[in-house]
Amino acid sequence: MTRFTRLFSFFRFQLFQLIGLARFPGLATLSLFVTLAPFQAAAQNMVIKGATILDVTNGDMLKNHVVIVKDGRIDAVSPARSADIPKGIEVIDLQGHTLLPGLIDMHVHLTFGGGYHGYERLKLTDERRAILGVVHAKQTLMAGFTTVRNVGAGSFGDVALRDAINDGDIPGPRMLVSGPPIGITGGHCSDNNLLPPEYGISGEGVADGPWAARTAVRRNIKYGADLIKTCSTGGVLSKGTKVGAPQYTVEELTALIDEAHSRGLKVASHAHGAEGIINALIAGADTIEHASFIDDEGIRLAIENNAALSMDIYVTEYILGEGASAGILEESLEKERMTGATQRSNFRKAVEAGATIVYGTDAGVYPHGQNAKQLSRMTRFGMTPLQALQSATTVAAEVMGLGYEVGKIEAGYAADFVTVEGNPIEQIELLEAPSAVIKGGVRYR
Repeated sequence: MTRFTRLFSFFRFQLFQLIGLARFPGLATLSLFVTLAPFQAAAQNMVIKGATILDVTNGDMLKNHVVIVKDGRIDAVSPARSADIPKGIEVIDLQGHTLLPGLIDMHVHLTFGGGYHGYERLKLTDERRAILGVVHAKQTLMAGFTTVRNVGAGSFGDVALRDAINDGDIPGPRMLVSGPPIGITGGHCSDNNLLPPEYGISGEGVADGPWAARTAVRRNIKYGADLIKTCSTGGVLSKGTKVGAPQYTVEELTALIDEAHSRGLKVASHAHGAEGIINALIAGADTIEHASFIDDEGIRLAIENNAALSMDIYVTEYILGEGASAGILEESLEKERMTGATQRSNFRKAVEAGATIVYGTDAGVYPHGQNAKQLSRMTRFGMTPLQALQSATTVAAEVMGLGYEVGKIEAGYAADFVTVEGNPIEQIELLEAPSAVIKGGVRYR
């Protein structure tokens, strides 16, 4: 090892110590693990025994089974008495624990958050957001979420974060990313409405008109987006937008979605208001984010079009409980007061109607790493515990286009697992504090 390499490794070690030990002293074990090399955690071969395996496809609890992992993938799931366990392989005994697939969050903002709301967000440079993304990615993974869909990030910070995780530079979940969200002048998610007109600031996602929308889609694809995020209504946390008011015409949305679909990308449309939801569904959106004021026609169209609803029914508690002290504007607090209860009521209606609902939390509005808190709210407002878990595993994986890769504990799938001490079907809150997290055959917790 050269002197330069030794110095590089030392400083890299110190950086991860700062991120891991100093900021999160409870994660000391993880920090020591990830800093043994320039991260580059290698997939391990292992046998997991003793745990009860929850089959999330049907709710069966498989006892006395083993899971054999080779090169980061599940090689076999079989009864312990007949398992062909390779000699010399590491055996992990999880007696008394329940083993589930790694969880999936379909709506996060890893480069946002950290307590920066309202005008405080103007303090953040792109570089600062990138650093926050590193911290938030680690928190999310440690919470048991091994796959996420990042729907909106400035300057393609989420693309850089995804690539750093994939290259083994930092720990974090698998990511599908959208890059900058696309929308109208003065709209939610696309523009910057906090500064007065003399600054002449326009958001990087602004694209007015069908051809401009197509161009914006092409730009995002050029720079590495895995999906497209747009906004077809106003939002709670954007200054000057009405939460239920439509944004984009059906013509504009149709052009945007057609461009994305023609390139093989799915489209997530932020939409609170009933009209904007219907506009997005008519135009062909794949997922509706929030869906707060969805009506019967919107639910019918979502089912008919095989579109999924991602309804963040936990976040209202944070906004109304801690939002003011976190810097969320009074205008936004008032909009949330008009939105949260209706969204939860409509969540129940959508569940009862049989709509496809995926797990999406809007983490970044509230602190990262608390993603699992929404599971108990989903059961409180109409889902069974198994349905809630499916929304964060099999259903989310299928809607993301990763149904062949993640979301199940079956041979051939990625070795992504989360465990809890006890039965999450009986007490789903257990997933708010997982006992172990494994992603791609690498132990993180």
